[in-house]
Amino acid sequence: MKEIIPVFPELSRSKKQVGGMVNRAISFTQGLPPLSLYIHVPWCVKKCPYCDFNSHAQKGELPEEHYLNALAADLEQTLPLIWGRQIHTVFIGGGTPSLLSAQAVERMMAMLRNYLNIWPDTEVTLEANPGTAEALRFKQYAESGINRISLGIQSFDDRALGILGRIHDSRQAIEAIEMAQKAVGRINLDLMYALPGQTLESCKNDIETALSFDTEHLSLYHLTMEPNTVFAKYPPSGLPDDDTSAALQDMLIELTASRGLEQYEVSAYARPGARARHNVNYWEFGDYIGIGPGAHGKLSFHDRIVRTAKVRNPESWMEKAVLRNGSHLAEERELESSELPFEFMLNALRLKEGVPVSCFEERTSLSLAGISRQLEAALKKGLLDADPMRIKASPLGWRFLNDLQGLFL
Repeated sequence: MKEIIPVFPELSRSKKQVGGMVNRAISFTQGLPPLSLYIHVPWCVKKCPYCDFNSHAQKGELPEEHYLNALAADLEQTLPLIWGRQIHTVFIGGGTPSLLSAQAVERMMAMLRNYLNIWPDTEVTLEANPGTAEALRFKQYAESGINRISLGIQSFDDRALGILGRIHDSRQAIEAIEMAQKAVGRINLDLMYALPGQTLESCKNDIETALSFDTEHLSLYHLTMEPNTVFAKYPPSGLPDDDTSAALQDMLIELTASRGLEQYEVSAYARPGARARHNVNYWEFGDYIGIGPGAHGKLSFHDRIVRTAKVRNPESWMEKAVLRNGSHLAEERELESSELPFEFMLNALRLKEGVPVSCFEERTSLSLAGISRQLEAALKKGLLDADPMRIKASPLGWRFLNDLQGLFL
């Protein structure tokens, strides 16, 4: 313990422990975490071969009326759990939310304002794909209350877009960005790297093109072969090796930094003051409710933390939600105290600057002394930064983040 005490003074407090964890019930004495709202729109034009999200190719018109009625019923059944709590951020994801008509989004936003405590400056993000972008629709989204658009660009290389199964080309991607910039002030661009056949030069062209639009935020994701996807079963040829992937990542970090975007999370880069507040709340182990098919939620109460998940199939969810008997819930589970350290670290250590030491107790109600063994192991391995005020990965820990997070399992 002597090696730990100077780094995390709280660990010197004497507490009875069982199995390495402090033997105490969950009890939030310092208030509940900030609360966010996630809304899932499950439909897309075509399922991409790399995508493991709960998305479904829709033929014909969307069942907007049925969906919105079910969404209202889903939210109404959640309201008793969050009475009086302010909604700090809203994120409408998918699928492809930009398939919704402007009238549907307007009705959705009106519903949220009627039911929830949403302040005028609340961050409200809507995901959009270039192949479904319309200038007038983006303008109407903004008029309904959307103030941030996240565009799924993925690449400006038409060859790469074809391999990824995207329905848009580079010209449509550029047009969508320009449309979004005329509608809202806050824009994120999603791009992927380590693509089949991608070189340092082609990746550099992608990133430089994205940076040329001077948006406030970029999300840059390494292409991975997720389970239960087409790419997992039939991997594309020409994937970069580990050394090339590492070189690509180093290059994009350098390029974004040269243009004033700071990497603040594993895949997120932002200008000062432009971080995605919704995602930061996830990473800081905040609370969120999820409505829509397959949506997940995490809610803290005075004596417990509960995770929920809704029925994944859109048709089943819509049928069950309107019954208002709870059958639209696929899972509702109270987290054990022993699960919380890993759940917390899995999120918090994704942040480049980590979180304040006090955040662990505030968000889990557990004492830091309960994870002294894991912290000591992380420090000895050089994976954790020796900062007395923050829980933060060291440069080595950032490089081997999975290993660091795994110590808290």
